[in-house]
Amino acid sequence: MKNLILIFLTCFFLTACASKNLSTYQQLGGQPKVEEIVDNFITEIEYDPVMFEFFKDSDINRFREKLIEHLCFLTGGPCDYTGDSMEQVHGGMNISESTFNHGVDLFISAMTKADIPHPVQNKILATMIHTRDQMIYR
Repeated sequence: MKNLILIFLTCFFLTACASKNLSTYQQLGGQPKVEEIVDNFITEIEYDPVMFEFFKDSDINRFREKLIEHLCFLTGGPCDYTGDSMEQVHGGMNISESTFNHGVDLFISAMTKADIPHPVQNKILATMIHTRDQMIYR
């Protein structure tokens, strides 16, 4: 019994240590999950009258491509972000804090629908938070 407990504890700590060494990109499930999150987010936007106003004249295929790149890059994946800066993309939109927070809520919903565990969602949001000041009131 003592050996069984020791084996269990060893496996538990090795698993915990191994997950700490994985990038957020790997923890969320890699490229397929990045794409699923982005596709879910686009659907969230499509059915949200507040957010849709910001995207109604956008090239959604380009938005999808660049958001996938950006999310992959920010979470430590093998991608380079080749899009415009957040200031360039959001310039003239005058996004309020309330609207920004609403977009975050939709993004969280998109991650939840992709079955991303909440601790990983928090890591993803932590990697994206620095873009906030680059987006609001521009």
